[in-house]
Amino acid sequence: MSIPFSVLDLATVIQGKTPADTFENSVALAQHAEKLGYTRYWFAEHHNMVSVASSATSVLIGHIAGHTKTIRVGSGGIMLPNHSPLIVAEQFGTLATLYPNRIDLGLGRAPGTDQLTAMEIRGERFSAPHSFPQDVLKLQKYLSSDNSLSKVRAIPGEGAEVPIWILGSSTESAHLAASYGLPYAFASHFAPTYFLEAIKIYRQNFRPSATLQEPYVMSCVNVVAADTDAEAERLATSLKQLFMGIVTGKRRLLQPPIDNMDDVWNDMEEEAVNQMLAVAFIGGPEKLTAQMESFRAQTQIDEIMVTSHIYDHQARLHSYKLFAEIVKSI
Repeated sequence: MSIPFSVLDLATVIQGKTPADTFENSVALAQHAEKLGYTRYWFAEHHNMVSVASSATSVLIGHIAGHTKTIRVGSGGIMLPNHSPLIVAEQFGTLATLYPNRIDLGLGRAPGTDQLTAMEIRGERFSAPHSFPQDVLKLQKYLSSDNSLSKVRAIPGEGAEVPIWILGSSTESAHLAASYGLPYAFASHFAPTYFLEAIKIYRQNFRPSATLQEPYVMSCVNVVAADTDAEAERLATSLKQLFMGIVTGKRRLLQPPIDNMDDVWNDMEEEAVNQMLAVAFIGGPEKLTAQMESFRAQTQIDEIMVTSHIYDHQARLHSYKLFAEIVKSI
């Protein structure tokens, strides 16, 4: 039986294009994904990154929701320490009012940027990550009908009951998601090291809540699908160059594919990139089907979310089409 499959769009800006082009492509991809049966379309909050245009995450969510009809749209995630819980409740309450039963709110505790930029965002609230568990509870309260008698209310937002997810790239987030009885989305697309340990902790410690009776795990993975393994490997050199920029601190816009990565990286960079891409599916339909069957058997995930850093927009659309067919066939 196939599992739900979804999209994480990092609003990647490609070499030679602009953020405006990125947003146009995001609309096209979201509409494409909706037709293919994808469940969700999420954006992640990042700041001060030349290749990522999703800094105003809630604005993009509204833009995509307004250009689609049924697919759920949300955050993967909002970095809660960067914001007041009340403001987030108002923003997502507004989105949920405009697009009923279609908005998701994934929450993370990381800054989504470098430390200097985080200081600019948070100011005197720079120690805010320590209040993340309490801020999640505040946010839940603002979005609930039970807050109607409070002196501080989220209007709109109150009673919206927007589904909240805990995002994570470590075991700490697993404990929080489990104790609050919330669905858990793991960033295995860039931080696979603690993935298996984290979801084990989450499942073992899960406490049923009013919103979720059983643990629910979603894994985000990198996928580059093409008609052949060779073509997929070539397309994936854009992804590898992007991650090499993260490893070296020399970030660039998403680069065109190249014939040989050995021309641009050294052994240490290759090893570091491959570690980050430990949960990546690159290949043609037959190879990806086998990989997905093995991955699902190993992890028992409830849902899979795909991010695909592919330079050519048509090749990216085709990759999502192939992946949808693969998941449906498993």
